[in-house]
Amino acid sequence: MDDRIPMTPEGYQQLKAELERLVSERPKIAEIIARARSYGDLSENSEYHSAKEKQALLEAKIRELEYKLARAFIVTNDGQTRHATLGCWITLQDTHTGASFKYKLVGPAEANPEHDLISAASPVGKALLGREPGQLVEVQTPRGVRTYKILHIEL
Repeated sequence: MDDRIPMTPEGYQQLKAELERLVSERPKIAEIIARARSYGDLSENSEYHSAKEKQALLEAKIRELEYKLARAFIVTNDGQTRHATLGCWITLQDTHTGASFKYKLVGPAEANPEHDLISAASPVGKALLGREPGQLVEVQTPRGVRTYKILHIEL
């Protein structure tokens, strides 16, 4: 079973920076826990329990990022492709509404629709992989089947 996680070089660096930032927060939370512990009875110490909860959440996020980075498969393209690949910006036009959209095709660990980063593992991402400008793609979306025309692909 292949448990590698495809990522763009930029996505890998972003996750790595986020991990470094979170690791740097460990001492701060440990200090807050120590200070809260000094207040006495831990059973009714809300500051202590809050700090321990923050610590648990921080450690879970660190483990998640370490997992993703350890399994990262950095995908680069040669700059010559006309096909939709990881790391490409793709301009689409909804053939029904005429609306245009521009998305960057990224690995699942990098996806952030609010910033126009869509996962290659998503229905739209899967439909786009390997396609060229001018082609039509049909995608099953929550609003039904949509047809998009690929207007432009850039690296």
